[in-house]
Amino acid sequence: MLQVVDLDVQVGEVLPTLNSLARSTDMPGHTGPAFGPIPVPPVGPVMAVGSPTMSPDGAGRLFEPLDDVATPTRDPIVVFTDGACSGNPGPGGWAWVVPDGPFAAGCDTQTTNQRMELTATMEAVRAFDGPLLVVSDSTYVVHCFRDGWWEKWLRTGWLNSKREPVANRDLWEPLIEAVLSRGDVGFRWVKGHSGDRWNDEADRLAVQAAERQEPRSG
Repeated sequence: MLQVVDLDVQVGEVLPTLNSLARSTDMPGHTGPAFGPIPVPPVGPVMAVGSPTMSPDGAGRLFEPLDDVATPTRDPIVVFTDGACSGNPGPGGWAWVVPDGPFAAGCDTQTTNQRMELTATMEAVRAFDGPLLVVSDSTYVVHCFRDGWWEKWLRTGWLNSKREPVANRDLWEPLIEAVLSRGDVGFRWVKGHSGDRWNDEADRLAVQAAERQEPRSG
């Protein structure tokens, strides 16, 4: 089933704005392993955000599937992400894992669960080249792209629906820019703690990183 979403700001108009933002190669306030792109056998179809092949209908709107986001691309790498925090705020951890493939986890001494979810997503986007499907149990992350929160934030000068500054803007800005500029990153929500093997593994790695305050990769 398709959901029709009105877009007041076209992707072509938004990208120059995002590209003009200061690019940052470091995520503030956390530690994690350094690694380059990792080749992983691709699997299955994916819906990508910001693809140049997005097709507006006659009314100037974009069709978006309910579960994934935007335009189909072929053979994505599937990566599961998660964040954890003890105390919220408190010591936290983030992780991503590719099924039967590589993984990475990092930590922060004082953070929140939402910041760790965002960090896990950004680290996954940075780790891989080519089409990518991010599977997350965080509606905070998935709905931003599925429901176009980022468009509203840009239009309002980074104010939320309560006319208050958007929380975690320092993490949102580089993540949104990275996703839209690539055009081959999609998102899928999975229910947390529901028995999904790889969601559970991402959770385990994030919790472990939070408890030990040690980055890991493999």
